[in-house]
Amino acid sequence: MIDPKQIRKDFPMYVNHIKMQGHDLVFLDNASTTFKPFPVLKAEEEYLTRFTSNTHRGDYDLCFTNDSKVAEARHVIGQFINAEDKEIVLTSGTTMSINFIAHGYADKFLKKDDEILLTVAEHASNILPWFEISKKIGCKVSFIPLDKEGRLTPENVRRVISNKTKIVAVAQVTNVLGFVNDIKEIAKITHEFGAIIACDGAQSVPHMKVDVKDLDVDFLSFSGHKLCGPTGTGVLYAKYELLEKMDPVLVGGGDNVKFETDASAKYLPAPAKFEAGTLNIQGIYGLVAAIKYIQEIGIENIEDFEKNIRKYAISRLKEIPDLVIYNENAEAGIITFNMKGVFAQDLATYLNSRGIACRSGQHCAKLLHHFTGELATVRMSMYFYTTKEDIDALVEALKNGGNFLDAYFA
Repeated sequence: MIDPKQIRKDFPMYVNHIKMQGHDLVFLDNASTTFKPFPVLKAEEEYLTRFTSNTHRGDYDLCFTNDSKVAEARHVIGQFINAEDKEIVLTSGTTMSINFIAHGYADKFLKKDDEILLTVAEHASNILPWFEISKKIGCKVSFIPLDKEGRLTPENVRRVISNKTKIVAVAQVTNVLGFVNDIKEIAKITHEFGAIIACDGAQSVPHMKVDVKDLDVDFLSFSGHKLCGPTGTGVLYAKYELLEKMDPVLVGGGDNVKFETDASAKYLPAPAKFEAGTLNIQGIYGLVAAIKYIQEIGIENIEDFEKNIRKYAISRLKEIPDLVIYNENAEAGIITFNMKGVFAQDLATYLNSRGIACRSGQHCAKLLHHFTGELATVRMSMYFYTTKEDIDALVEALKNGGNFLDAYFA
């Protein structure tokens, strides 16, 4: 059982009583990034103050310590998502991970008549890399229709997939509507047609148990900063046979065995061949600490907590007659809404004046307006340190907008 008020003692942003516009901070933008607990800060400080050196660059103790931390990171991450250590590539985040799939796998194996399937609910990071591959190769990008709520269903995947489909690239949880998609069944259908599935796990891995073996996904991408870890850290999981076939997208120091004046080069086996240059070692220390922290709390406990706080939030938000909720029945801790007659960014700016941090705009899902009919929305997103008092503060602010909101209803 999670007590968010007790949990907040682990987070400097709460311990330091951060204020915004003179109000106690109500942070409801956790789909964008999350606060970092003290163990993450301590781990990064440990690198900076005790173990600063590079990896794979020296035959001395400090370097060996950091080599060991990188190996530990693969193991901890692998345990977290039920993968093998060698299937974990360390990246800067979900965006880099998906680009590695697009430019390291799709660019090598897809042909002109092939097809990539997406949805209009995807984040830009899971659309634009595929657009680039389409332009380069000439393959087709098609979109799986959503159901009337905005959910991706296995039935709709089966309706549009064909033998020309080579990649299905979809999020397990979309970042605006927050539905939890049935990735296991979608992966099964994808494999029936000889295609691979690339799953965007940015909004799922921090909030629910994700088992790559059970889901049978070919690729999974996620970011460290959305699960209480540092920015600039991320993970690409891939079945090892796919990593072996892929080409490195970035090349340079640390990813090769040798190279010669005839322009030949031999690269290290995966996953090292994808990790050219100096790794974000400080961030890796923090990422390991973040995942261990999440594991101590229990990912199942986090999932249960978020379901309950979401139910409470929906019940309170429905008290506001002029509020339009776009994803009332979604499962994740993301609620997207608008106030009738008020532009989304103006509403978010007003909430900011009350110390409430929500996101407004298109949330990097710039094709979703084809489904919602809205060019901009306000998004609130919760995590295991969100309290009922946070929700109450939001509701009271929306109920009592005063003259600021009255101007739009005049």
